[in-house]
Amino acid sequence: MRGLIFLLLMLPQPMLAGSVVANRTLPAGTVISAGDVSLVDNQQEGGEILEKILGQQLRVMVYQGRRIDPSTLTPPTLVGRNQIVTIAYERDALRIEAEGRALSAGSAGQIIRVMNNASRVTVSGRVAPGGTIVVQQN
Repeated sequence: MRGLIFLLLMLPQPMLAGSVVANRTLPAGTVISAGDVSLVDNQQEGGEILEKILGQQLRVMVYQGRRIDPSTLTPPTLVGRNQIVTIAYERDALRIEAEGRALSAGSAGQIIRVMNNASRVTVSGRVAPGGTIVVQQN
């Protein structure tokens, strides 16, 4: 049964108007750049699709010449598990920063748990676009 599924996956996929295909084999976790993909048919809606795909991260491997399905994309991971990060607490004009270790991976806007390296206290915070974890008051 697995062999049949594998064979079906290896068959050529039909190209759709405005489809985005991989220029090379892209492993899972690749953040898509302009050189990694190309449009099959240059139509206006194809350009909009391309803009949505650029900067996204693949969840699965995509082989060269295959269409990239938007459902296989996620926002790029900014913080990896066990990565040393800056924990920031902000309130009005006050900003306190400490060094911590991320206990899970996260992309911009996600809430993850972080352990303060100095005190060993675990807190939750939102991943900022720069990779800093911003802790908010409860």
